[in-house]
Amino acid sequence: MISDEIVQLFKDALSDDDRAVTDAVDLAPKLTDWRGRIRGASRLMLQPASAASLAAIVKLAGETRTPLVPQGGNTGLVGGGIPEADGRAVLVSLERMNRIRSIDPAGNTATVEAGVILQALHEAAAAEDRMFPLSLGAKGSATIGGLISTNAGGTQVLRYGTMRAQVLGLEAVLPDGDILNQLTPLRKDNTGYDIKQLLIGAEGTLGFVTAASLRLLPAPREIATALVGLKSPAAALPLMSRLRQATGDQLDSFELMPRDAITLVLRHVDGTRDPLQEAQPWYVLVETTSSVAGTQLRETLESALAEELEKGGIQDAAIAQSEGQREEFWHLRESIAEAEKADGLSLKHDVSVSVTDMPAFMAKATKRIEARWPGARILAFGHLGDGNIHFNVRSDERLPRDRLMELKDEVAAFTYDEVASFGGSISAEHGIGTLKAGELLRLGDPGKLAAMRAVKAALDPHGIMNPGKIFAA
Repeated sequence: MISDEIVQLFKDALSDDDRAVTDAVDLAPKLTDWRGRIRGASRLMLQPASAASLAAIVKLAGETRTPLVPQGGNTGLVGGGIPEADGRAVLVSLERMNRIRSIDPAGNTATVEAGVILQALHEAAAAEDRMFPLSLGAKGSATIGGLISTNAGGTQVLRYGTMRAQVLGLEAVLPDGDILNQLTPLRKDNTGYDIKQLLIGAEGTLGFVTAASLRLLPAPREIATALVGLKSPAAALPLMSRLRQATGDQLDSFELMPRDAITLVLRHVDGTRDPLQEAQPWYVLVETTSSVAGTQLRETLESALAEELEKGGIQDAAIAQSEGQREEFWHLRESIAEAEKADGLSLKHDVSVSVTDMPAFMAKATKRIEARWPGARILAFGHLGDGNIHFNVRSDERLPRDRLMELKDEVAAFTYDEVASFGGSISAEHGIGTLKAGELLRLGDPGKLAAMRAVKAALDPHGIMNPGKIFAA
């Protein structure tokens, strides 16, 4: 554990607007991840209110060789924001840096601090008749700094890209305590290395994000949303192609869900229902939007789905007739993680392969895992439109949950080997953190890993920025 002297030094370095937390009860919820699987230790959490205060903290950390671990909304799934169990690190929460500095409707940009909650940004943009084109189930607690540091994806990547595509400018504190000031929301800037791109997706290992300039888009004037029943994931691919063509490539979301996921949500989440008349083996949540009124998106979607139903491409479909129905459809999708957590422990794998290969990967990996571990049950769902599936392993009475947890490393390695055989990625949108560091070392491209280590050593020679994350010892 860090010493009393170090604790006092950091407290003395704070300004009047900053906070220091040392009470064990207050620290406890910050030292475990959202799923309760990863537990860390620290005697001290600092809550700076400005980039200048954070810079002073980082400079002191460098002088005293004290590791720092950044944390946003603590919604991560790979342990990226949790200190290691040795207690050597100071936890740095960015939640007090939560100002929306500006919304510029003319320039279609927003400048916000790292602690701003995603939903708050959505609401601020909507108030100016704009939208921020990234959303996910944890939007009510995930923060902008964390989303940037993990290059988050979500449900609209199909049309708008990941968080990296939304960042125009960045403010961050680097490992030597200098402040990177690239907040100017320039659409074009070719003045040498784009340092901000190094920090996006770096999980706080190269610097701590404090603010960002983000792109906005005109708010949608028309939205058409449908829940579609399918026989199999393979049937989803021609449907997606058909809908993209019919809507002029205005397809925002294409979310695949198995019946088991819907059943879990109906069981554990109040106020949910299946909008389709009969239970279907697979479901796809489809949404298309336009910023121009009068495009008749709903009619276009309805006509395309009717054609698919007539020729047997789909089994059933329900089109949202109101905003309330649209929210009901999305509530089903966004509650899967909550329902899965309520149902008991599972092994989660956030993976990607090419869109074309995804049905074959799902079928092959499911068959092999369920055959190797009798009682294992796959729950695969997610962003089929961009080739990212949450390939989770649950179990029935033949494989007790505690035994499944004992097998977590073996199951993960087996799953990631299947992903690698399809040329995929072991982390599509959640990052590496501590949970996947060993697998990245085992399966990652050696040349890329060597370059990553060289960048880390150059920028953070003392290894104080979020140690233990991404890089296995």
